[in-house]
Amino acid sequence: MQIHPTIDGLRAALDPLRAQGARIALVPTMGNLHEGHASLMRQAGTLADVVVASVFVNRLQFAPHEDFDRYPRTLDADCARMQAAGVSHVFAPSEGELYPQPQTLRVVPDPMLADLLEGAFRPGFFTGVATVVAKLFNIVQPQVAVFGKKDYQQLMVIRQLVRQMALPIEIVGGETLRADDGLALSSRNGYLSAAERAQSVQLYQALSAARDALRTGDREFARIEHDALSFLEARGWSPQYVAVRRQADLQSPSAHESSLVIVAAALLGTTRLIDNLEV
Repeated sequence: MQIHPTIDGLRAALDPLRAQGARIALVPTMGNLHEGHASLMRQAGTLADVVVASVFVNRLQFAPHEDFDRYPRTLDADCARMQAAGVSHVFAPSEGELYPQPQTLRVVPDPMLADLLEGAFRPGFFTGVATVVAKLFNIVQPQVAVFGKKDYQQLMVIRQLVRQMALPIEIVGGETLRADDGLALSSRNGYLSAAERAQSVQLYQALSAARDALRTGDREFARIEHDALSFLEARGWSPQYVAVRRQADLQSPSAHESSLVIVAAALLGTTRLIDNLEV
C-alpha cells in the first residue's frame, strides 16, 4: 500500500494504472476509521481493480461551533486498517495541499435536497461535502466511488452531484454496519461515555419501532415520528428530527408510497448521533 501526501504523487501512481485499463474505486473518509469504513473499502475491492481511500478532515463541512479541532487524527492506525481492507493507495493530503488557496469556489447542492433535515441543523454542511468530494473526484478520477448509507442524505447529495454534472462515476451505497446491539458504527461513537454507550442503542430502537409500524401498513407518518421523538425525549435524549421520507428524494411521502426511509438525528449528552432505516 502506498501513501500519497500530494496530488502530484497520487496522480503519478494512478496514471500508469489507468493507462493499462485498471478500474479505480475511491472511498473518501475523514479518518478515525472503524470497521464500517473497512467494509466500504472491501466492497470497493469487489467493484474495481485498484482501491484508493482518502483521509482528510474537511474544514469546509464544519460549522465554527463544531468539533473540527478535536476530531481525532489517527493516520497510523487508519493506514493499518486500510491495508488490511485491501486499499492500494491512500491519499492523505494536508489542508494546504488540498486547499492551497482559500476555497472561495464552492459546489452548492440543490437546496430542495440539501437544506432539509441535516442541512437545516447544519447550514452549509452539504456545500462543504459537495465541494471536497468534487475536488477528490477530479484528483482521483475514479470509475466508481463507495459511500456509506449511514450518511443517507450525504449519499443522495453525491448522487445528485454526479448526475447533474455528468461525471462518469458510479456511486455505490454501502450498507450501514452495526454493533451487536444495533448501534450504527460511527467515528463519533468514541465521544460517548460508558453509560451513554449503553444507552445509545435507543436511537436504533426508536427507528426500528417506526419501521415496524410502517411495515404493517401504518401511514400515520406524523404520529409515527412523534412516537419516536417522545421515546427518545423520555429517556433523556435531545432529538433534532425523526422523519419518514421518500427514499427517492427525501421529500415527505404520500400515504400510498412504499419505498420509504426513516432518518433521525439526536444528541445524547454532547454527542450528536445520526441513523436511518430503509423500509
